[in-house]
Amino acid sequence: MMTCDEAKVLLHALLDGELDAGHAREVEAHATGCPRCTAELRQLRDVRQVMSGPNLRFSAPPTLRSRIEAAIPSPAMRPPAPSRRSLLRGFAFGTALSAAAAASVLFVVVRSDQDQHILGNVVSAHLRSLQAEHLTDVLSTDQHTVKPWFNGKLAVAPPVVDLTAQGFTLLGGRLDYIDGKAVATIVYRRRVHVINLFVGQAVGLERATARNEMVQGFNVRRWKEQGLSFIAISDISADELQDFGAKFEAEMVALK
Repeated sequence: MMTCDEAKVLLHALLDGELDAGHAREVEAHATGCPRCTAELRQLRDVRQVMSGPNLRFSAPPTLRSRIEAAIPSPAMRPPAPSRRSLLRGFAFGTALSAAAAASVLFVVVRSDQDQHILGNVVSAHLRSLQAEHLTDVLSTDQHTVKPWFNGKLAVAPPVVDLTAQGFTLLGGRLDYIDGKAVATIVYRRRVHVINLFVGQAVGLERATARNEMVQGFNVRRWKEQGLSFIAISDISADELQDFGAKFEAEMVALK
């Protein structure tokens, strides 16, 4: 059963339509039976409605037109009109520049939407793993037991390192699905907190510097190394998750 703490971090995602059907039903079911979460959800909906109201729009004062007209040079001070040839040349250049800008904006929007979709999958997989008996398929603190377990289940077996001596206890591993693709998940514990590290094949072999961000109340660290894509997620602090990622990367280098 979902707790208030779990529901609280998903209320915004529910309102924005970012949850899959299963998690949306869980949050709505919890809110129905929880007065505190019901009140918070109602408050968030009220704020959303107020923010989209027409009264928040600002209308420019009538004096703005006269100020703009006063700032425009008089006809005598304007430069000579451009020739037809220069206009056509400028139009062609502007069209090409606009097309390039539009293409780059489209790429950024599509890439951003894809990133948000993947991160939503990561949060959902992390929450599923925190439920009873969903955390590991192979339960072991021995990296030499966990790594071979993935053989034959994925195209590439993930690197598994033991960070117990450095404060991050290896718990085991499992198969999960991100963006419809099977990925390896290596599970660690930091005190009472779970860290899920999702490992899948990356597009391209170039290395990508680690990036830290917060998604739906969880800290996430993403990077690419050795043709693999890594996404670590946990409710530990951003500094601790960064420390985990740095230690994992250092051990990977040592294993090469």
